[in-house]
Amino acid sequence: MSLKKLLVILIIFLPSILLAQLDKKEKKIVSSIDKNEKAALELLEKAVNINSGTMNFEGVREVGQLFKSELDKLGFKTELTSGEAYGRAGHLIATHEGKPGLKLVLVGHLDTVFELDSPFQSSSMVNDTVMKAPGVGDMKGGNVIITLAMQALKDAGLLDEMSIKIVMTGDEEKSGSPLELSKKDLVDAAKWADVALGFENGDGKEETIVISRRGSASWKLEVTGKPAHSSQVFTERVGNGAIYEASRILTQFLEELSQEENLTFNPGFILGGTSVELKEDGTGGSAYGKTNVVPEKAVVRGDIRAVSIDQLDKAKQTMERIVSENYPQTSAKLSFDVGGYPPFARSEGSEKLLEKYDRISQDLGFGKVYAVNPRNAGAADISFTASHVEMAVDGLGLSGADNHTVEETGNINKVAVQAKRAAILMYRLSKMNEFKGK
Repeated sequence: MSLKKLLVILIIFLPSILLAQLDKKEKKIVSSIDKNEKAALELLEKAVNINSGTMNFEGVREVGQLFKSELDKLGFKTELTSGEAYGRAGHLIATHEGKPGLKLVLVGHLDTVFELDSPFQSSSMVNDTVMKAPGVGDMKGGNVIITLAMQALKDAGLLDEMSIKIVMTGDEEKSGSPLELSKKDLVDAAKWADVALGFENGDGKEETIVISRRGSASWKLEVTGKPAHSSQVFTERVGNGAIYEASRILTQFLEELSQEENLTFNPGFILGGTSVELKEDGTGGSAYGKTNVVPEKAVVRGDIRAVSIDQLDKAKQTMERIVSENYPQTSAKLSFDVGGYPPFARSEGSEKLLEKYDRISQDLGFGKVYAVNPRNAGAADISFTASHVEMAVDGLGLSGADNHTVEETGNINKVAVQAKRAAILMYRLSKMNEFKGK
């Protein structure tokens, strides 16, 4: 047989061969998703054309209502919560109580980074398969994938075999305060669940999922020097001043910690002079000083991202030591904000989910799946669930590019692909012995 004939045979029969790896119920899942793909894409177009920048509460609630209606049709008990207590729009919580067994929390979010003053407000098609739209990848595409997967499980008669809570937060892009109230619904759902599945889009590639995310916390460095005429700087009586001390500290941070794998720390802004005033929201401020006066005050605000609590704690200890080794006539204080996004550390459970998801992808004929490098996946809501469940994974959403920019795109031909992977993953998890009878 010639190579050409062999290739023709493979093209004709390979889809059937691959589908043979699926059982009857999994084939029903595939069939349902194929049938409902068009409606799902129409839902996506509606969602992205509603502005839901985090601080546009009305728009966030409108997107919440859109997905609430879809989940109501599938028999979920749904609620749009109030976010008044933490200064945000609130969340969409959807609950389906099935037979004892697998309990899942599915994580999405309703808000985007594009507020009402953004020039990026509507969708367009780059070509037949790529949509350019605000929030299409991060993460309205993921929300659509959740609803399409739920429809498929219902059509296959499998939804009642598991219990599911869907939490679509309204403040993932700009968390409300206090954080313990903002994330309470998500944490409570995670404490109830066995498995957490996040539908962010990871690094934007369909062949990856996230089994580890770095956490994020904010820090503030406050430095005090001895004010004096500039002619006396560097003397034993006056010392180096606050700005030089702040510079020393930042330089040592860079020298001692920048080679630590997966650790980053970024000074977002610095103010220094005779006096410094910070804005209440911590986004900047003003400084006053003269060129002939040794500066008395310096303030630096920044963030730090680590892949585990242990890595974060070690980094904090190093930073605090550096801060304590002051230049003459200066003092410094380093503080870390309470809260922030905790790290989602790689675990045996997340590795097990990757293994299963990869197997499903290959059974469907979609190729292998591998883990995203944590450096390429920012902080996300899944991090608030990971320490409360046996297994967690993220990045099950829509592949695309240029998140958080006016060039954001999503590969809409992958909506059905991702929904098939996710729905079959949930089904196979429901058959695992460790979840049966729970």
